[in-house]
Amino acid sequence: MSEPFDDDPQLRERLRATDPAASLAPADPDRVARLLEATMTTEHPTSEHPTSEQPTTDPGGRRTSLTWLAAAAAVVVVGGVAFAATTGDDEDQTPTAGDGSSETADPSQPSEPSEPAEPSLLTLAAPAATTGRCMVPTAEALATQEVAFLGTVEQVDEETVTLAVEEQYAGAAADEVRVEAPPEQMQLLVGAVEFREGGEYLVSATDGAVSVCGFSGPAAPDLQALYEQAFGG
Repeated sequence: MSEPFDDDPQLRERLRATDPAASLAPADPDRVARLLEATMTTEHPTSEHPTSEQPTTDPGGRRTSLTWLAAAAAVVVVGGVAFAATTGDDEDQTPTAGDGSSETADPSQPSEPSEPAEPSLLTLAAPAATTGRCMVPTAEALATQEVAFLGTVEQVDEETVTLAVEEQYAGAAADEVRVEAPPEQMQLLVGAVEFREGGEYLVSATDGAVSVCGFSGPAAPDLQALYEQAFGG
């Protein structure tokens, strides 16, 4: 008959040599007894007892390894959600360079100067010579003129009279009015209205031609009063 397992000295010697705790000091007998008692009294989940109904602490008030594993998993899940929320916010706030709508101007870069707007220009013609008689200017007749303004003559030459508009009474607003005509016709106009450089004039026009016979002329008080009456100035 072979020797029992516990009585084999060679087997005991081999087991003792391979024991990783052989070099440690012997455990406290009282602590070993408490651990054995806790192990024997702690309920373990079986097929008859679902895991969800098992207590999460042992009789001594200590949490079981299952409780600590669940807590660690919860920490990992919460940390993952917080990390995803943080990285998602950072990605949403990242500026894009697609159409430039999210880009801001660099204050250190000088802004490009805007081009000045060109002055608006109105071109008129001198009236054609006529043998008819002039009518006496009235506010009612003056009010029918298509263009009326107060301006200062900037230049007079053989074919052009240029005026800078100071106040517009009728017609499209313009910064500058240029009256153009052949030399002979311009001399008649200048003589009729007495255009002189630097002078201030009240000018009216219809059908693209300057009106004469007292409807245009130097800004004298009587003509100024007629314009104010006609256009409510």
